[in-house]
Amino acid sequence: MKSGLFWRTFFLLAFFIAASMAAWVASYRIVEQTPRANQIAAQVVSIVTITRAALTHSAPDLRRELLFDLSSNEGLRVYPLESTDRVKPPAASRMMETIEGNVRAALGEDTRFARTVNDVAGFWVSFMIADDEYWLMLDRERVEGSSGVQWLGWGAVTLLLSLLGALMISGLINQPLARLTAAARAVANGQRPAPLPERGPTEVREANLSFNHMVDDLERVESDRAVVLAGISHDLRTPLARMQLELEMAKLPEAAHQGMQSDLEQMDAIIGQFLDYARPTDSTQFVQVDLSSLMQQTAQEISRLQNVHVHVEIDDHASIMANPVDITRIVNNLVENARRYGRKKGDERVDIDLSCRLDGDRVLLEIADHGDGVPEEEIDRLLRPFTRMDQARGQANGAGLGLAIVDRIVRRHGGKLQLSNRKGGGLLIRISFANAKKRH
Repeated sequence: MKSGLFWRTFFLLAFFIAASMAAWVASYRIVEQTPRANQIAAQVVSIVTITRAALTHSAPDLRRELLFDLSSNEGLRVYPLESTDRVKPPAASRMMETIEGNVRAALGEDTRFARTVNDVAGFWVSFMIADDEYWLMLDRERVEGSSGVQWLGWGAVTLLLSLLGALMISGLINQPLARLTAAARAVANGQRPAPLPERGPTEVREANLSFNHMVDDLERVESDRAVVLAGISHDLRTPLARMQLELEMAKLPEAAHQGMQSDLEQMDAIIGQFLDYARPTDSTQFVQVDLSSLMQQTAQEISRLQNVHVHVEIDDHASIMANPVDITRIVNNLVENARRYGRKKGDERVDIDLSCRLDGDRVLLEIADHGDGVPEEEIDRLLRPFTRMDQARGQANGAGLGLAIVDRIVRRHGGKLQLSNRKGGGLLIRISFANAKKRH
């Protein structure tokens, strides 16, 4: 979330802020350029007029003192204009053109301008006293105002503050979404997340409130379903036990006795599947389970069966945090599924591959058979409840909950289950769990 929506929101806000700043600066400079040029021109005309009047009407013996006062107090300097002066004209710009036009209109078309005279930088403007021509030099800041470096500095500070604001806004927008995503992921894994805070903006508060109500409703539905199925199990198994007793006491032919016995066992197995599917998983009861030992034990047990060959590849010390009963149930379920349906047509022997290996901070559990596999377009359907792939995997006894139970238990343990066809034929089931030792 953070690397996706957070940064996209941040960069979008940053782009619009930067574009708005650039548009504002450009608009400001365009709008204020003409009034500012007129103001500067009026100021230059006033300074030149006052300076010329002061020099014209002052006593000759006091002019030197007057020039000194203008230089020290006002930053104005007056020099005679010589034909040998080295003059550099002002930089061309629309603003400077306006200033020069207004000043010439007031002081005369012969007025000259310069940015350096004899390598002395400033804003130079010429004026006449009688038949003598002089230079009046003003500080460049009076005309140029803020320099480009100052504009750049102000813009950089403003942009930095704006980007920090965009970062905070992105966090405020995405933090509730990140919390909601984490809580939804926990619900998908069969866990109960901590209640989301029911505060903040109206939209966030209502979304969190609705999500908390949904979690409560799901937990209540889960609890009610477990109670209902437990009651159904009790109500069904009581007559099944009575039928089992009557069957043992009845004097029936051997074939009929075995058929009814098989039917009763199948009915009991279906009820057990329903209970396994509905049984909740309590993560607070998780302990460290040695998956390597469990797989070794399972391999030894199944290898004793007739016409079953097991190939084992098990790393040592692979352990996970889990409910031991649930993990044993899914391993036995998958191995039994491979034993029943992993035989190719015409073969008597069943080949099963059992693998348990460490992969960084994960433990990978793989169970594969060498049968006919499953059509690729049907693989996703195998994890759905009440799905039975009779044509591809043979006639199954049960309600089609075997793999759905496994997937449910794996997700509640924070794992991931994947189904695929094995190269060379057969179904490969891969389960990934967090390594308990790496976690600690």
